[in-house]
Amino acid sequence: MALDLVPLWAAILAFGVFMYVLLDGFDLGVGILFPFAPDAASRDAMMNSVAPIWDFNETWLVLGGVGLLAAFPLAFAIVIPAVYFPILFMLIGLIFRGVAFEFRHLSQRRHYWDRSFFAGSLLATFSQGIVLGTFVQGIPVAGRAYAGGSLGWLTPFALLTGAGLIAGYGLLGACWLVLKTEGGVQAWARRKARQFAIGVAAFVAMVSLWTPFIQPQIRERWFGGEHPLWLWPVPLVTLALFVFLWRSLGRGRDLHPFLAALGIFAMAYLGLAISIFPMVVPYSFDLWQAAATPRSQAFLVLGTLFLLPIILGYTVWSYWVFRGKVQAGSGYH
Repeated sequence: MALDLVPLWAAILAFGVFMYVLLDGFDLGVGILFPFAPDAASRDAMMNSVAPIWDFNETWLVLGGVGLLAAFPLAFAIVIPAVYFPILFMLIGLIFRGVAFEFRHLSQRRHYWDRSFFAGSLLATFSQGIVLGTFVQGIPVAGRAYAGGSLGWLTPFALLTGAGLIAGYGLLGACWLVLKTEGGVQAWARRKARQFAIGVAAFVAMVSLWTPFIQPQIRERWFGGEHPLWLWPVPLVTLALFVFLWRSLGRGRDLHPFLAALGIFAMAYLGLAISIFPMVVPYSFDLWQAAATPRSQAFLVLGTLFLLPIILGYTVWSYWVFRGKVQAGSGYH
């Protein structure tokens, strides 16, 4: 009997996407906060807090995209046309942000690159949220192909999800700055973190109330299934994390707010997985229906399992090397 590698590939892709959301989320959040910083010195500190590690975070995005193509080609062929324009906008935003990272310190007109950094971060985040919203609400399929139009992603729910992700990444960015900075910048970041926490809580509540009405599978999974009671710790833990975040910000903690924000994202991600599993093209094809042949998956998994610990190890090592507070006057470049 052949070994079923579909659950392993699903776990690899889920882990890669989750790592990208967490790691690139906070530096996109720093970009979203950038124009609201108190002064130029604060913006320099914000940039220096993410400059050493921002570019490696996109590795997880590449892993997710390539893994989807290799392990679930049918899903790739349907999902990508459905969100082609949001993905294009996301890539444009990431390019603007990357150029701003590399050229800001060389220019005499930093305000142009500051705007590019903000605009790229905002556009990339909003586009990712639209992709997520389109995925959750379902993708129309005819046969084995995408059946919608080029603007099928332009829906109220997807736009709401895009706005919610802006608030979420803003919260991660603010909590990252609480962890990495001191003095006035840190105090300002604490205030912003509390503001974004309120926004994230509101968006989480709206999305949680909306999704059961747009998809029967989600409604059945959470309210009418066989195991609804053991699923309810997910929203309860999320609520507890919001309380912990709020209190840790008020008590002057540095690490705890960031951990609480990561936990909120983890619980939201878990809730999403519970809602749509085992679908990979919601709500037409499950993981096994969209999977590549077992032989292809076995061939690809050998290289992936070799590279994944290297990528994870380098990620941990880079964050360890650049640990600690950002000092005034220091810079990556």
